Amino acid sequence: MYSSFEDLEVWQRSCALAVCVYEVLKSCRDYGLRDQMTRAAVSIASNIAEGAERDSVAEYIRFLHIAKGSAAELRTQLIIAARIGTITEDTKQTLVEELIMISKQLHGLITYLKTKTKR
Repeated sequence: MYSSFEDLEVWQRSCALAVCVYEVLKSCRDYGLRDQMTRAAVSIASNIAEGAERDSVAEYIRFLHIAKGSAAELRTQLIIAARIGTITEDTKQTLVEELIMISKQLHGLITYLKTKTKR
């Protein structure tokens, strides 16, 4: 499968997304929203990594679900940020599309792990 969570494309994409969110919000003066969004962004990659290092597949799947939830949380925050003018519509759309892809990859990994445990 893979030797480490760092090898997973979904983890790599999640890290890149978190960096992008930090860059996009660098000059944001709404500190509450900025903090919430950066925490959600970092949470995606962090939960993938933490789950991968757990002792059971069930725990790994649980952390992947948490990562998927953080991706949905961040999508919501991006929509709100665009509506209030904190980010541009184009930026929101680009990041939301990436989050949708990350969520699909997480879903695929969860499905794979569930079928692997049934064998």
